[in-house]
Amino acid sequence: MARPAATEDVFRAIADPTRRKIIDLLAGGPHTAGELANNFTTCQSTVSQHLSILRRAGLVTYVEHANRRVYQLKTEPLTEVAAWATRLAPAHS
Repeated sequence: MARPAATEDVFRAIADPTRRKIIDLLAGGPHTAGELANNFTTCQSTVSQHLSILRRAGLVTYVEHANRRVYQLKTEPLTEVAAWATRLAPAHS
């Protein structure tokens, strides 16, 4: 069985520290790619690539506003990750 790409798998998508920081930033509210990029030393196109991976993993969505994409966090996949982790925690306590 082939392993899903990071673009399809929430666990692989959140494994990257840059993407986790983007998630943290979006947890505070919607942002454009440019606004998010201002929090990194990388270029905006790199942040856009990370946003694309997060979007394909179902963690981020966007709306078009004044010819810009405004990204927002979708927490449903993270809720599933948290539920999975919580089920394991009592077994290792």
